[in-house]
Amino acid sequence: MNIGKFCSLLFMLVILLSCEAQVIKLTHGIDESAGGVSAYIITTPVSIYYLEKEGGGLSSMLDKEGVDWIGFHNKKGSAHKGEYRGFPNAIHKQDGSYFHAMNAGTDPSSSVVDIETDTHVRITFTSNNKQWIGQWDFYPNRCDFTMTKISKGYHYWVQYEGVPYGEMDETDYWYASIDNLKHSIDEPFKGDLPYPEWMAFGDQKSTRLLYILHHEDDDIPDNYVSRPDMTVLGFGRQNGEETTKHLSTVQTFSIGFVESTEYSTIENVLRQVLEQ
Repeated sequence: MNIGKFCSLLFMLVILLSCEAQVIKLTHGIDESAGGVSAYIITTPVSIYYLEKEGGGLSSMLDKEGVDWIGFHNKKGSAHKGEYRGFPNAIHKQDGSYFHAMNAGTDPSSSVVDIETDTHVRITFTSNNKQWIGQWDFYPNRCDFTMTKISKGYHYWVQYEGVPYGEMDETDYWYASIDNLKHSIDEPFKGDLPYPEWMAFGDQKSTRLLYILHHEDDDIPDNYVSRPDMTVLGFGRQNGEETTKHLSTVQTFSIGFVESTEYSTIENVLRQVLEQ
């Protein structure tokens, strides 16, 4: 963990100890590990999120130990080792390329902080062509991304491209709404995840999981494949001879940590998220 993120983690602890009522804190800074990009830094009791200001996507997401489960870096040519990583990585060559931490292929967006309270931070990004709007809502226990405006005639997907517990290796695994089995990280999935649509990633060395939850039910493709250096989970993504995007309406997706590796606990936590 670099010095900047270590300081952010200490800052989160100071906030929580000094003011129990204030469980979310928004600050502005630099994500050094991502290549020195400017970021909104949202500190919560369970995570620190780095939301890159120009591209409009998460560049880092730290757990309570300070481990980054995304690992974005903007170095051109780093591919799966850095520049491809992030969340939601939603719009790629579909009337632009937006809502990805800024790399050589990302188009810029503008942002505004709409809500800033002790329990809720909302930041809205608008693409520079004004055809896409992505809304970020940060809560004490999770982050929600909602695509609130879709460019007419185009589609998008929502992806988690990252590194479970800081590194992609053979000790990683995933759970999903398809069954209650632990799947090897290199086992692919192709099809429509059953409702509630979710996938969670873990590492045998960690006591927590990172989940991605799709709030709405649909019958369109979802897809997971592993790369040597990152996960590629795509809601509304179909891999084949031609990789395609299928989402075309307002949709919400949550990303967060579960402080457990038990399948039943994951189900309970995600059920509570949907009920809130």
